[in-house]
Amino acid sequence: MTFQTIAVDVSARRIATVLLNRPERGNAFDQIMLDELGKALATLGVDPGVRIVVLRGSGRHFCTGADLTTRAAEPPAHAASTHVSLRDVLAGLEALPKPTLAVIHGAAVGGGAAFAACCDVVIATDSAFFSIPEVRIGMPPLGVAPFLVRAIGHRNFRRYGLSGERIAAAEALRLGLAHQICAADALGEVFEGIADALLHGAPGAIGTLKSAAAQYASPTLSSIMATPTAHDPKTAEALEGIASFREKRKPSWYPQ
Repeated sequence: MTFQTIAVDVSARRIATVLLNRPERGNAFDQIMLDELGKALATLGVDPGVRIVVLRGSGRHFCTGADLTTRAAEPPAHAASTHVSLRDVLAGLEALPKPTLAVIHGAAVGGGAAFAACCDVVIATDSAFFSIPEVRIGMPPLGVAPFLVRAIGHRNFRRYGLSGERIAAAEALRLGLAHQICAADALGEVFEGIADALLHGAPGAIGTLKSAAAQYASPTLSSIMATPTAHDPKTAEALEGIASFREKRKPSWYPQ
């Protein structure tokens, strides 16, 4: 598979690595990346030559969320049948019938944090951080909220979703957003150990277990997909929030 914004590689041990590959933009996702992720995950999910799917980011960060420089110019994902939404990608990652592993370094922001939340195992460097900052730019994170609630619980999501604060790696570990943290130079060794453990499981049994266990999570994936999450990205708050982000200033609603 050849892509513009991601790269996919399958190792001899049948471990597929999906690399978010827009390092100059902090691997922020645009519509092209969402479409490519949707296609890659759908293909890898049914490929018998793939046992594990790993999500990584190139450059300094795992994923800094949505690319706000292109969002205003892009049509809504539902405007054309060929496009997929962020929620579609998250649901595809959540429901993948194979073990999924996120390797986090730098920032995992907004949708980037949700990518991690949808993976079965999350490893992070001890200097990594997560955040759900959408309200700070005037947009409620309706698309990612249910997936993060599934991962860290309603109360924890309220704390960090409403404040937009950074979540340090150690706090992410406490919340259950990360399963293991380590020094950057130990990341390879930790990854290899977890991947090897996952490879000991029978593929069919793993797929059956993931499907069966999903019914006990709340909210359920079916209820997530049935709930509308449309939000006008051009409200007065959103326009001011994006403008303040680009201009590196406080938004007008912040009292000085």
